[in-house]
Amino acid sequence: MENGASMSRDQIVITGIRGRGNHGVFDHERRDGQEFAVDLTLYLAPSNAAHSDELTDTVDYGAVSQVVFDRIVGEPVSLIETLAELIASDVLSIPGIEQVEVTVHKPQAPIPVPFDNVALKIRRP
Repeated sequence: MENGASMSRDQIVITGIRGRGNHGVFDHERRDGQEFAVDLTLYLAPSNAAHSDELTDTVDYGAVSQVVFDRIVGEPVSLIETLAELIASDVLSIPGIEQVEVTVHKPQAPIPVPFDNVALKIRRP
């Protein structure tokens, strides 16, 4: 799907899903953990939700958020690229979601200079 085509789809945007994870390449990151945050843009399949006003006709963003949180606090990976890819795969397995944009924030990344945040953004499929 082209980016222009995805922009015409309904979207759900969830920002700041936070959890403490043990992701990273360094021993102290794996041992001590740190906070990660994830932002999502869900591109939805056409639905009847606006007319039916029923949760069953749309995507339950509470359930999506729980899936993302579970991945953040779950099995550690070395790279935020891997974490983002796993989150995208998890989210895309939920019915009604055709495409997802995932941004993983690592505000406590081991960088030796002052900074605010490190973030990686991907869009799948």
